[in-house]
Amino acid sequence: MTNLLDPSILFFIFGIFAGLIKSNLEIPQPISRFLSLYLLMALGLKGGFALNKSGFTSEIGISLGLAITLAIIIPLLGYNLLKHRLDKLDAAAIAATYGSISAVTFITTTQVLDQTGIHYGGHMAAAMALMESPAIIIAIILANRIRQQRQGTASPNTSLGKVLHESFTDGGQLLLLGSLAVGLISGDSGHKVMAPFSIDLFKGLLAFFLLDMGLIAARSIGELKGKPPVTLVYAFIAPPIHAIIALSLCHLFYVPLGDTILLMILAASASYIAVPAVLRHAMPEVNPALYMAMSLGITFPLNIILGIPIYSAIAKYFA
Repeated sequence: MTNLLDPSILFFIFGIFAGLIKSNLEIPQPISRFLSLYLLMALGLKGGFALNKSGFTSEIGISLGLAITLAIIIPLLGYNLLKHRLDKLDAAAIAATYGSISAVTFITTTQVLDQTGIHYGGHMAAAMALMESPAIIIAIILANRIRQQRQGTASPNTSLGKVLHESFTDGGQLLLLGSLAVGLISGDSGHKVMAPFSIDLFKGLLAFFLLDMGLIAARSIGELKGKPPVTLVYAFIAPPIHAIIALSLCHLFYVPLGDTILLMILAASASYIAVPAVLRHAMPEVNPALYMAMSLGITFPLNIILGIPIYSAIAKYFA
């Protein structure tokens, strides 16, 4: 797998190794935050420049429609499966985690596609943004219903309006969409001006950020001890099932290869930033370590190291 020879992936693996041997290697939090914002900004600009060239087409509409469909189907499937084996609030939180997406997994995949010469639409950055919030909203609605059914809980219902505001005004998501708009409006002239920032620096800063993510992933693995077996099984099995659902829909609607791979990756990924940030306040009954350990300790490393090449190969086979 040539994916494993990519410097960014190698730095991620190195970060996992450093974390497992309990090294004191650490990326300061402000730098990590800057790197994540930079990657979102660069991705948004790149998508905007591409959209400026291609314009909006029916093909773009289909891809965005499938993204929203997947963002609704996946958390509902996850909840209905897990609610019979876990506390319903835990099931809703995990369903939200796996129904939402990992921006870093998406960004890493775009870099791999660029290196292998597989074209994908600039609108896929917008697809990623659209897929982040529906699962969170569904989880809050489910949580409110569960509390009403139990009637004995002291926790008040969470305002859906507040959740919607937090979801759509989240700094990272707002930066992504804003950068997409800037790239779309500025076009070729903006691309020439911003290329040294959004293209030339991208690979190196992605590698630095993945080093940090490897350290975090390694430290999250320890939190998996004592978790219900079904959560571990779900963390391994759910992502490829979600990717196959995405592949089936893309095949049905003749979505291009690059967009298909990205939709598979988005469907297979799990959130570790947006979902925990909202659910910590909206669902305080659920221990964040439960879904954070699953997404960061198992699903994220598997997708970065194995998922990207495997899902790409499957998509190519059915293309």
